[in-house]
Amino acid sequence: MTAEKSKKRGAELTHLDEKGRARMVDISSKRVTARAATARASVMMQEATLDLVLGAGIEKGDVLGTARIAGIMAAKKTSELIPMCHPIAITSVEMEFEVDRKASTITAVATARTRDRTGIEMEALTAAAVAALTIYDMCKAVDRAMTISSVQLLKKSGGRSGTFARDKE
Repeated sequence: MTAEKSKKRGAELTHLDEKGRARMVDISSKRVTARAATARASVMMQEATLDLVLGAGIEKGDVLGTARIAGIMAAKKTSELIPMCHPIAITSVEMEFEVDRKASTITAVATARTRDRTGIEMEALTAAAVAALTIYDMCKAVDRAMTISSVQLLKKSGGRSGTFARDKE
């Protein structure tokens, strides 16, 4: 979709120029503000796999500890992975894991913060997704049927667009 077509629909794709070509947005005139974003990604697995994760029974080691480090590292590498992302000065990344025994799911929740000229949503999303992928990698020997889903932004604050919070599901 070209930038012109997107404007007609009431939205503007900022990573497209007037001819519809990909571009990196110029953020030089934006103000430096505090920004934060929280994202999640879920991994559904067999009950026996979840028991192994929680009981430190996975042969590769500490699944959630490794996923925590992987998520933090991924946030720091986001601009190298996502073509139009600016490298930004991340001030913190927090990784938490929510366990739902009934659904046999582990949800990685990443919160990233910065004081910069552009948002940090992609860093939070990347952290959550890579943490989920790491859980899969650590557990695949016992459960290749795991499913990664619900990679989504939960909330963001700061910047010109203000605050976004996903409705409770």
